[in-house]
Amino acid sequence: MEKPGLDAAQSYLASGEYLWNAGMFCFSARALLDAASTSCPDVLDAARTCHLATDRAARVVEFPGEAFRAIPEISIDYAVMERAAHRAVVPAAFDWNDIGSWTAVSEQAPPDARGNRVVGEAVLVDADDCFVQAETRAVALVGVEDLAVVETADAVLVAHRDRAQDVKRAVEALRARAHPSTEHHVTVFRPWGSYTVLEDAPDCKVKRLTVKPGHVLSLQYHHRRSEHWTVVRGTAKVRVGDVETVLERNQGTFIPMGVVHRLENPGSEDLHLIETQCGDYFGEDDIVRLEDVYGRVKG
Repeated sequence: MEKPGLDAAQSYLASGEYLWNAGMFCFSARALLDAASTSCPDVLDAARTCHLATDRAARVVEFPGEAFRAIPEISIDYAVMERAAHRAVVPAAFDWNDIGSWTAVSEQAPPDARGNRVVGEAVLVDADDCFVQAETRAVALVGVEDLAVVETADAVLVAHRDRAQDVKRAVEALRARAHPSTEHHVTVFRPWGSYTVLEDAPDCKVKRLTVKPGHVLSLQYHHRRSEHWTVVRGTAKVRVGDVETVLERNQGTFIPMGVVHRLENPGSEDLHLIETQCGDYFGEDDIVRLEDVYGRVKG
């Protein structure tokens, strides 16, 4: 039984006749496919359709969004393990924590004398039984108790520790407002590396790009913005118009609006570059790709 009620769970434990499923499964691919073919054929068919629609020869393999979303949303527990004909449970003696809530996360940090647990940099003044996770800046708590405070570059959560599980309600409220934080993080990963948004203002946008060795961004241009690139680490091979140059640390270039350009990392270490965009619109849909090794050019 998945997540039995308190009374049932206590009776199971008291009887000594039950084992607790920690959610770790071991099987061959063939065994899983055979079990899924009888227990959840609709899920298996949708997964196969998605797999067949995927370009497995691409340098970066990505599932097509429409085909992936067509796969029913169901856990492997419900879809396969509860229905499989051949299965076994193996007893094991070790500690296990699913870490499925902020309360569970907080318990991984040692408490201080007042029951506070901190990950990152925090200042606590007359605070009791609080949890703080600070990722990008210092957090100060004064005269409070039983709070969970989670600070990230994207957003900040402040909740009573007993209500930290209700964070999904806050996410639903943000999604109802079409808030960009529900779709895009400050750091976005791409086939060639990643970028982190340092500033996003009406008149400019600043990013830190990290390009993996040997990778190259698409040949592209923009209708509504120009860009300044400055190398802070590594080596950049840059094409602006018909001119190609190699830039080292503390060197930069300017890409005027509408000019074709491309960035490449020819080195053996990550390339780090600061990109400053100026214009009246900075959306990703203002990228016009002409060539792309990752297959992102629209026909």
